[in-house]
Amino acid sequence: MQPQTRILMRSLKRLRIPALLFVNKVDRGGARPGGVLDEISRRLKVAVIAMGRVDAAATRGARVITPGADDAGFTARLAELLAERDDGLLAEYLRGEAGVPYGRLRAALAAQTGRAQVHPVFFGSAMTGAGIGPLMAGLAELLPASAGDADGPVSGRIFKIERGGSAEKIAFVRMFSGTVRIRDRLRFGAGLEGRVTAVAVFERGSAVRRPSVRAGQIARLHGLAGARVGDPVGQLARGDPVGQLARGDPVGQFPPPTLESAVVPCDPGDRHRLRAALGQLAEQDPLINLRQDDERQEIYISLYGEVQKQVIGSVLAEDYGLAVTFRETTTIYIERPAGTVVCEPMASVRVELPAARTGAVLSCLARLGADVDPPLSRGDLSIVLTTLPSAKVRSLQEQLPGLTGGEGVLEAGFGGYRPVHGRVPSR
Repeated sequence: MQPQTRILMRSLKRLRIPALLFVNKVDRGGARPGGVLDEISRRLKVAVIAMGRVDAAATRGARVITPGADDAGFTARLAELLAERDDGLLAEYLRGEAGVPYGRLRAALAAQTGRAQVHPVFFGSAMTGAGIGPLMAGLAELLPASAGDADGPVSGRIFKIERGGSAEKIAFVRMFSGTVRIRDRLRFGAGLEGRVTAVAVFERGSAVRRPSVRAGQIARLHGLAGARVGDPVGQLARGDPVGQLARGDPVGQFPPPTLESAVVPCDPGDRHRLRAALGQLAEQDPLINLRQDDERQEIYISLYGEVQKQVIGSVLAEDYGLAVTFRETTTIYIERPAGTVVCEPMASVRVELPAARTGAVLSCLARLGADVDPPLSRGDLSIVLTTLPSAKVRSLQEQLPGLTGGEGVLEAGFGGYRPVHGRVPSR
């Protein structure tokens, strides 16, 4: 199992986002569907149920058999799994000699999947198409679209910003409740408002002009000039509160970036175009922060990591025709009163690794100046919790694969600030 799979699954669990799991390449040599299912349960620490079995695994003739109501083994496993999280179902399961009706089990499976309590696991091969049909059917049954109340109070969220041919701002909105019509006045963001001049609703992959967009739909709205990604929307005419979101809509909270770099145009004459382009990117991505250095006539962009520079550079080249370079990435320090103390950003780090490799990782952390708690044991795994300067996280990331045989998983979050030890940096 790839380390990034464990990181992604932990993020889904933390945000309580429902998900189906798909085990690919069952037709490849060495495929072991049963072993992978056990590893998912053990490593990811989630409740899973296999939604099929693989015949002739590890061969080109591998095929997926989907169980039904007549599969006694599957229905028994499903009933036991679901009853652990549903007292009513448990009582029905214990007192009924004939077992829980299959339709009742499927309905309970959809409900618990939607609450991210259970994660159905599908098997297949993207190359041959085996198992793809059951997976698509499972998406429709177990993760149905939320319809919402079209007659309720207007509630939605802007998740993307684009620019039209005349530089007009276009807001992509997901509607949770209510209906928005052309010429409606909307409140959005922090007290802003605008009149909707056009609506295009996404239907079967394409955006189609429509007079309105209702709950459960996604649309492009024209006319919201000051809109930014993440803004909630609500309708002034009906007196609805801003940001009234449907229950279960996760709004991520991100720590502040701790790195920055100057963005320099290859052609000095592109400085103004670069400033305008970066301003538009900041509108489209709320995690992009800009700082203008008037003395040096340079624009600094806040970063979470080096990959961001590559992404931003590619977008500027492809979408705006701007060639840029980046100066060396530096740490963002802050100053606090009580004698003006310069503080550096810290990272709270969690490392999961094979227990046999713990000593090597602890030695590395000591060299990086980390504060390490005693390791926690989880069977054949160790969990190391530590705090270290944000500037040292990249070095740890680079060394971890070699220290853990590729099995180490690192998660880093913002750990606050602490006074700088030793030489104080200057800007």
